[in-house]
This record gives sequence, structure tokens and C-alpha cells, in this order.
Amino acid sequence: MVELSTLDYFLIISFFAITLSIGIWVSKKSGKNSSEFFLSGRTMPWWLLGVSMVATTFSTDTPNLVTDIVRTNGVSGNWVWWAFLITGLLTVFVYAKLWRKSNVNTDLEFYELRYGGKPAKFLRKFRAIYLGVIFNVITMSAVTLAAIKIGGIMLGLEPWQTVVSAGIITVTFSALGGFKGVIYTDFILFFVAMGGAIGAAYFLVNLPEVGGIEALMANKEVSNKLSILPDFSNKSALITLLVIPLAVQWWSSWYPGAEPGGGGYIAQRMLAAKDENHAIGATFFFNIMHYAVRPWPWILVALASLVVFPDLASIQEAFPSIADDKLGHDLAYSAMLTKLPSGLLGLVLASLIAAYMSTISTQLNWGSSYIVFDFYKQQINPDASEKRLVAVGRISTIVLMMLSAGLALLLQNALQLFELLLVFGAGTGLIFILRWFWWRINAWSEITAMFASGIISLTIKLTPLGDYLFGVGNGLFEDYMEIPFVVFFTTIIWLAATFLTQPESKEVLQSFYKKIQPGGLGWKKVIIDAEKENKEIANKNQVWSVPSGILAMLLGCLLIYNCMFATGYWIYGDTNNATITTILAIISGLLLIRSWKKIKSSVL
Repeated sequence: MVELSTLDYFLIISFFAITLSIGIWVSKKSGKNSSEFFLSGRTMPWWLLGVSMVATTFSTDTPNLVTDIVRTNGVSGNWVWWAFLITGLLTVFVYAKLWRKSNVNTDLEFYELRYGGKPAKFLRKFRAIYLGVIFNVITMSAVTLAAIKIGGIMLGLEPWQTVVSAGIITVTFSALGGFKGVIYTDFILFFVAMGGAIGAAYFLVNLPEVGGIEALMANKEVSNKLSILPDFSNKSALITLLVIPLAVQWWSSWYPGAEPGGGGYIAQRMLAAKDENHAIGATFFFNIMHYAVRPWPWILVALASLVVFPDLASIQEAFPSIADDKLGHDLAYSAMLTKLPSGLLGLVLASLIAAYMSTISTQLNWGSSYIVFDFYKQQINPDASEKRLVAVGRISTIVLMMLSAGLALLLQNALQLFELLLVFGAGTGLIFILRWFWWRINAWSEITAMFASGIISLTIKLTPLGDYLFGVGNGLFEDYMEIPFVVFFTTIIWLAATFLTQPESKEVLQSFYKKIQPGGLGWKKVIIDAEKENKEIANKNQVWSVPSGILAMLLGCLLIYNCMFATGYWIYGDTNNATITTILAIISGLLLIRSWKKIKSSVL
């Protein structure tokens, strides 16, 4: 437990006051109608939305998760989520325009645009509860768990005290300010969070017991954790940390914030953009910051923690009041923060509070939008007034907060939950990529994939079959085959369901194509059938920009990965590799600019 100074309290209280003031300030306009409450009237510029995306994914559990990964698997362990850059840039250069052209209120409304009949209605209703409530509550509970651990170590708070104090303020401004309140506060939260993370990393690396960056790099507890790429001589580590994420995971797994084909709160922000180009700009800015810049302050703190707290026993010895069921490597980040001086401590605590509030407020507004548009209005009260929709949105915001807070009190480890969610969504991602470009995918494809993935994942994780197949050291398969196993069987099942069920009606497919103009060979049959009926659904004067988008995605990956490597190498003091990756980043960036100009000037 640390002692907070008057300056620390002033910084934290000022931050709370500013956040609540923004929520109250925009509450009147946000409550005007449901479009304002959930999408801010679709008038948002790219820079504001991009900063909001970064702030949203800058949650309290993220530095804890990164710390757990680095301490357990080294810096290269982060490839388990770095691989999702490919998904993110596919969204930037291919799907951002498609989502913005759809003009739906939520990404679930897409289902009744792309599919038809009772299966589409069921899919929209079910996923509104599945994603908006169940998945959303699990995600928020992981964030709240991190807040509980930070509050316990740094302030000596009981779990319920952290949940109540942090939750009340967050749910208040979320319910009042709606989406606009979230976006505006995210802009402030981003700079507070980044400032706190960088300040903490600089101070903690220069602690006397750490000795500065050079001593840190040479420390025996740290030196074997520094490689940005996995050890190529370690087959298991190479496959688990690099091959599976890059070859399978990025396109096959659904995970909040990294949905193949876009979706969730990323889609919500794209739908709120002024136009397609603003949607592209926002998502690209987010991916640069999310992968190339933001992780390194957390990584440095994680590496420094190996010097100060080399194992779990040392953490437990320093913080004996922490319950055994909350003890894990992710606690090391909070433990390091207790060594910060007055002023910087207040800033960092404010930054962690900012990270918590940004993520939770976004999840609350996003989940509430599903409940309002895709469940309440669709299934319960189709004639609900705008005032009633906003009221339901505010009530569901409060209920979601209460559910997630209750679950957080039962959880133990953020990394375990992250791994479970990755496996749980495995196998569904390919559908979210292909459904825009292949007419044959229907509602039953998604329904089957969703249930198959969930059932197979839970069976592996929670029954003896999982131990028999993937038990560490004595399973039928190596444990790194778990995700490919789920992906393979889920894909076989949904493909079978696709061809065993009827395709969507001509009317639905033709209407979708005419509105979105997705292009590609996958829609050739639909276009030919329409021409036979003397219907013009394809604009022949428009250019299909997907090939240019895929090229831009590859160049963007080269740019951001090289920026990420260059940042790490400059920090490490590895001048040769830093210079090479910097030059490669500049070259790929120049090539990307040329490709991007073609995309911006073309129309799908």
C-alpha cells in the first residue's frame, strides 16, 4: 500500500471532475435520440475516433496482461496478440468502407441486410444477448479484475471497494453522456494514460535496484526475455507464439477489438464517422498506436519487474495481504507502481483510472446499443419512441455494469480469460471475412459456426476430453494444436451447414449487392441472375478497390511491424537492427502512401 500525497489526490480528483463534467455537459444532446446516444449523429472526424479506439483498448487489464506475458514467455510472447494487426489492417483498407456504406446502427443490424427470414432475425437477437451481455460482461469483468488488483496492491482496497468506487463514476458519465461523452472523454483519457505509462516506465527503469536501461538489458533475469521474435530452435515456442497466431489465429478467431472483417466497438466507431475516408483514417491511426507505440512502456515495466520481483514468492512476500486466489504474474505491474514518487504516482493512478473508465464506458455503450437496437426495438417494442430507446439504453448500461462487477469478484487471472476467449471464438472469423464477398454464405453458416465453436471450445476447456487431447506433456496432441483443432472442425461444420441449407433469396442478395457494391467473383452468379431479370445491381463505372486494399494491408503490416521492431531496438540500444528496421519502415510507408491514394480516389 502506498501513501498518496495532497498532489496525488488533487490530480486524481481533478481527473474525476473533468470526466463527470463532460458527461453532464453532453448529456442533453446525447439524450435527444438514439442515433445521438449511440453514434453521435454520424459526424465524428477520423482523429477523434482514432484516439478513442486507442483509449478504449488501453484498459487496466492490458498492462497487467502484457506484464504476465513478458514475465511468462518473454517479449516475443506478445505475438499472441500482435498477430491481430493483420486483422486490423484488413479492416482499415477493405472493410471500413463497406461498414460505413452499410449505414446500419449496429454491426448486428447487418444480419438483416445480408441475410433474410427467421434465421436472420434469430441470429441478430441471439448475438445481441451473446455479445452485448454475455461476452461483453466477461470482457468488462477482466478489466475490473485488473482494477481490483491495482486497488489492492497500491491502495490497500478490498475488492468490493474498488468495484463500487470505480464503477459508480464510470457508469454515471456513460449513462448520461452516451457515445459522444465516451468519445470526448476518451480524447482526454488517451493523453493521461499515455503520459502516465511513459512516465512510469522511465522512472521505474531508472530505479537504483534496476540501474537504468543498460543494466536492465544485461540483467540475467531479463536477458533471456528480450527477443522480439521467438526462439527458432524451440519448436513449441515458435509454433505457439508465431506460427499459429500469424498462420491461423488472425483470420480464424473472433476477439473484441480485433474482429475479422471488423465489428464490435471498432465497427461502432466506423459507423459514427463522417464518411468512408474518415472511417479508414481512424482505424489506421488506431493500429499504428496500438501495435507500434503503446506496448513498449508496459514491456519495459514488465522487464524491470523481473529484477525487483523475480518470482511470485517475492511478490507475495512484499504484499502479504493479497489473497492467494488473486496472486499471479500480472500483479507485478501494480507492484512496480508502488515505487513511484509523489506527483508521478498520482498521474499514473489517474492514467490507470482513465484506462479503466475508457474501456468500460465503451463496452457499456456498445453493449447497450445491441440491447436497444437489436433486442428491445427488434423483439419487444418496435414502435418505441426515441425517448424510450434512450431510457432503455441508460438502464441497460447500469445493469451491464452491475453484472460485470459481480463476475470480476470471482475471477483470478486476466491471461487465462484472454486465452479462453481466443479459443471460444476460434473458427468463426473466416465467415466474418467471407460473408461480404461470397453470396453462398447464409444465416445458418453463422449460427452453426457460433454454436460449434462454443461447444467444442468449452468441451476442450472444461471436460476430461481436453486433458486427453491437449494435456501438457501427456496429451494426444501438443497444446499449441488447440486453436487449429477448434478452427478445423468448426470450419468443416459450418461449410457443411452452408451447402446443406438453402441460400438466401435472390431479393435479399440483390438488395445487399446493390447497396454495398462489394464486388469480386464471389458475387458473379448473383449479378448474372439479376441481369437475366433485367435488373442492374452492379455499378459498372465503379472500380473494385479490394485488390488495392489487400496490397495496402500488406504494406501497412510491413510499416507497423517495422515501426514496432525499430522502437524496441532503439530502446534496447541495438543500433544496427534499429537503423535497418527504421529504413524499412520509411520505405514501406512511402509505398503505402501511394497505394492509399488509389484507395481514397476509388469508389467500391
